[in-house]
Amino acid sequence: MKTQVTVLFESGDPVELQLDGAEVLSSEAARRWLDEQYVQMQCEPLRGSGKVLFADKLIQVAAGAGRAGFADPAWALDYARAAAGVLSKALIKVDVGRQAVSY
Repeated sequence: MKTQVTVLFESGDPVELQLDGAEVLSSEAARRWLDEQYVQMQCEPLRGSGKVLFADKLIQVAAGAGRAGFADPAWALDYARAAAGVLSKALIKVDVGRQAVSY
């Protein structure tokens, strides 16, 4: 299965990442990678309850990395692999400005 991950920032062109099925991380590996990035970037919960959804982690990790982070092809590939692994969807859109994930 082919997967496309699109990351939208408030300005500039969207970041388009393409994967084939072999590149997608397992659900467990994807969760671990996102957790590590979330902590490393010192992200804060978006919700007052403190509950952090995978969608929240995808948004905040993308925001923390910024456009510059996605300029690193290896890191961008890992992000896309993790997004596909936790969501198990073929089309994923992460809108950082609107703080929304759709698929």
